[in-house]
Amino acid sequence: MTDPVDWLTTEEQHAWRSFVRLHERLIGRLSHLLQTESHLAAADYAVLVNLTDVPEGRQRYQDLARALEWEKSRMSHHLARMVRRGLVVREDCPEDGRGAFAVITEAGREAIAAAAPLHVRAVRSLFLDHLTADELRTLAEISTRVVEKLDDEA
Repeated sequence: MTDPVDWLTTEEQHAWRSFVRLHERLIGRLSHLLQTESHLAAADYAVLVNLTDVPEGRQRYQDLARALEWEKSRMSHHLARMVRRGLVVREDCPEDGRGAFAVITEAGREAIAAAAPLHVRAVRSLFLDHLTADELRTLAEISTRVVEKLDDEA
């Protein structure tokens, strides 16, 4: 026998659906802006941001996949496309014959440098400009708490 479902209250359902709509619309608009203005897909941008955040601009495929919450096959296929475009290179891992590193190239650095100001302006105009300082702090606290809980359960 399964546990009974603890259905969402009207207020919970409204909050959840509003959050989902917000996320979908923001990501959709940001993705569209990035693609049209910088010719980078949102996934490219996410990979490049992660690579610029680590020393030497290199990260193991599996660690990058974990950071982005992607399946290994998605990461592998996406990085292969980025390699073909010259944004990253693949380096074998000397300690692990099955492992590999994704390393940002100069072209990848130039692409992220060009896209980042567009991204920041869009984040401000689409999202941050509509929040008060208190709302922003509350959002950060809520987001941090939920992410920490998800990370603890992983």
